[in-house]
Amino acid sequence: MQLAKEIDASDYVIAPDPGAERLTRAVDGVDQNGAVSRISVVEERPLTIFLNAQEIVTAMTIGDYPEYLALGFLRNQGMLLADDEITRVDYDDDLETVVVRTARETSYEDKLKKKTRTSGCAVGTVFGDMMEGLEGVRLPQVQVRTSWLYDLAAKINRTPSLYLEAGAIHGTVLCHENRPLVYMEDVGRHNAVDKIAGWMLSEGAAADDKILYTTGRLTSEMVIKTAMMGIPVLASRSGFTAWGVEIAREVGLTLIGRMRGQRFVCLSGEDRLLRDADPATIAVEDKKHRRKSSRV
Repeated sequence: MQLAKEIDASDYVIAPDPGAERLTRAVDGVDQNGAVSRISVVEERPLTIFLNAQEIVTAMTIGDYPEYLALGFLRNQGMLLADDEITRVDYDDDLETVVVRTARETSYEDKLKKKTRTSGCAVGTVFGDMMEGLEGVRLPQVQVRTSWLYDLAAKINRTPSLYLEAGAIHGTVLCHENRPLVYMEDVGRHNAVDKIAGWMLSEGAAADDKILYTTGRLTSEMVIKTAMMGIPVLASRSGFTAWGVEIAREVGLTLIGRMRGQRFVCLSGEDRLLRDADPATIAVEDKKHRRKSSRV
């Protein structure tokens, strides 16, 4: 048995929009046989994020949901506090800037001097004292049904997306049990997860009953951001880094990777898995949706 049918994106709160203007561009090239080939490629554009009067960072992004990206980035870096009153978020398309304004006066000169370049695509950055924010973090120990994991993988991989349209992009999906809710894509997986963090902050969405699914590697940065968001489960089609696994175990994050078809590996929180689905009954992925390369 195979799954080949695309799902209805209206099931999502926010779904990818592969046909949206400015996210991709048609480019002519030459293939291995010397024939002209026209393909869609993902756009990249800079977005400069300000917190009040201070310039914080310039990120390379596909350009959708800039307000969510700014809010999520600042929250995940510990620059927006849990009790901060956000008075305005202003986006200027021409200047490619987002300004997040708070009632609290802010200054992060010292913090900006201490930063660590991470392994994330598109030059992910974690400021030097971000690890300190994990001190005392212990995530809720929620049970995860394996049937949810299989359902999520099947639904997400069949969702029309920029990846299936053009490739060269990462996806991150906020889920509740076996339902994917918010699906964000970007050139860097850190940008995609920051957009979700920004949406959660804007909507006041609870984190303790959610699952975060990513198409990218389970690195220390992804684990830290998931933990900072308070989400207790992180799952991926891809593999792990040793530091990512170590941090996940320290904070009690259930960490599941290499989710492909009937298979997955859990390297943290295995005692919280409820194996209620027989892998032998799970449908094999259709080749079109295996996310190993873009469609041309």
